[in-house]
Amino acid sequence: MIRYVEINDKKEWYDLDRHLPENVFDEKVRTKRGYVLVEDEKIIGILRYNLFWDNTPFCTMLFIEDSYRSKGYGRQMMEHWEQDMKAQGYGMLMTSTQVDEDAQHFYRKLGYKDAGGFIVDVPGFEQPMEMIMIKAV
Repeated sequence: MIRYVEINDKKEWYDLDRHLPENVFDEKVRTKRGYVLVEDEKIIGILRYNLFWDNTPFCTMLFIEDSYRSKGYGRQMMEHWEQDMKAQGYGMLMTSTQVDEDAQHFYRKLGYKDAGGFIVDVPGFEQPMEMIMIKAV
C-alpha cells in the first residue's frame, strides 16, 4: 500500500531517510509531498518531492529498504507519484541522481531522459556530477 506520509510515520521515515532535516518533516506531512510504501504493516519505502521553479514536481528522494529492492517496489512508488502529479495537473516531472549511481538506469527504464547536470565543487560539499532527468506525464 502506498499512501501519503503521516505524522505518526516519523520514526520509521527517519530509519530510511537520513537526509531530510527534521524541521522539514512536518511540512512534508502538511503539504502531502511525501509517500510511504507499507508492506506487512511496516514502512519499507519512501518518496519525497519539492516543486522546482515552484511549479514542477522534482523527486528528491526515493528509497526502498535493502531487502525489498529489485522487486518492483521502486517502480510502484514512482508510478504512484507520477499518476498523482498528473491528476494534480502537472505535465512534466523531474528527478536527479549522481552520475556514479545506478539509479540513472532505473529512471531511464521508467521513461526519464537526461536533461543536463551540474558539478558541486564547493569545499566540504563536493560530490560527483548531479544528473537532472525529466519526463512528460
